Amino acid sequence: MIDTSTSHLIPVENIQKARLVIKDVITHTPLVRNSNLSKKYESNIYLKREDLQVVRSFKIRGAYYKMSQLTKEEVAKGIVCASAGNHAQGVAMACAKLDINGVIFMPTTTPKQKINRVEHFGEGKVEIRMTGDTFDDSKTTAKAFAIEHNRSVIHPFDDADVIAGQGTLAIEVLEDAEVPIDFLLVSVGGGGLIAGMASYFKLLSPQTKIIAVEASGAPSLKAALDKGQVVVLDDIDGFADGIATKSVGEIPLNICKETVDQHILVPEGKMCATILSLYNDEAIVVEPACASTIAALDDLQEEIKGKNVVCVLSGGNNDITRMEEIKERALMYEGKKHYFIVRFPQRAGALKEFLGLLGPDDDIARFEYTKKTNRDSGPALVGVELKNPNDFEALVDRMSKAGIDFQHLNKSPMLFEMLV
Repeated sequence: MIDTSTSHLIPVENIQKARLVIKDVITHTPLVRNSNLSKKYESNIYLKREDLQVVRSFKIRGAYYKMSQLTKEEVAKGIVCASAGNHAQGVAMACAKLDINGVIFMPTTTPKQKINRVEHFGEGKVEIRMTGDTFDDSKTTAKAFAIEHNRSVIHPFDDADVIAGQGTLAIEVLEDAEVPIDFLLVSVGGGGLIAGMASYFKLLSPQTKIIAVEASGAPSLKAALDKGQVVVLDDIDGFADGIATKSVGEIPLNICKETVDQHILVPEGKMCATILSLYNDEAIVVEPACASTIAALDDLQEEIKGKNVVCVLSGGNNDITRMEEIKERALMYEGKKHYFIVRFPQRAGALKEFLGLLGPDDDIARFEYTKKTNRDSGPALVGVELKNPNDFEALVDRMSKAGIDFQHLNKSPMLFEMLV
């Protein structure tokens, strides 16, 4: 039982107030039981479809509520925020709705699709500045700019009003659910969404287990929970840009300490496989961060049998130009795509002999080779796609026994990124 006198949780009345403020601006997104996932996991899997939100993510909730609470003086000076994309869209829309001037700092790696949508929702009220390689780089620049120009910072997660706004999602889930919720899976970047939802659930649905889901390449909450305090990670994989942060917020961390029942790390490649599965099987378009909650179900397979499970689909801002990379990562995660540097003898028939080593269902997905003069052999980049990932070890064994000089690139990230 939560002791509200000493708890860090956002008060229920604050979340309910936020709901009243934002109700005419946001979409009350559906909570839908998914039959395919329910059958697969022998449970009742419900999807909270924030990918259908007006800005295609939950971020408008916290951004709008926070900005609605600014004083007249703060509004007159304007606001600043840093974002990898989704928070920026929420802030941009709030700027347009509330007639507030905003400067938004975004990482240079932000997908073009998200930049375009920030401009669209801002309706001329925001200026976008691209800076740094990660959200954390942009955050540092934004903070300095805010101090210099005396503007309010709209933090994406480490702010009580922002967290209260995100917590309105929990109100909708509990209103719409026709059964008690046994498990709630929420993706975590800075922690604002899970902090808001968990605050509400732990007080009004205490039997619900709160599951935090992070990207393996950016485990900032796990590091903080292990250490007992906010930890700044030295390096992260920015692929799942919606949840790729070097550190969680201090306010969310304190709430997570009280509320998170289980923590799951999901590899980025598994998120990619889930994105493709959702698109192909359900016609649902999600971004990597959003796919993480469904990808995490495998880790809970035994626990959730016969239970009622809610997966929050946090956003659907996925740039179509990333689909090739998503497919590539998915195939590699599943063990179906492998890249090699193969040193071929420069003689007729060498390639044909190599092809004879492949299985009947294997495919050459990439081949790059330039004949070198005055050399006995030359390297080629070879991409092999396997129908069955279990065939990989046998392929490598055949290549070794045939005396093929090769190097497997999948586990050499720097070399792989340079070549592929």
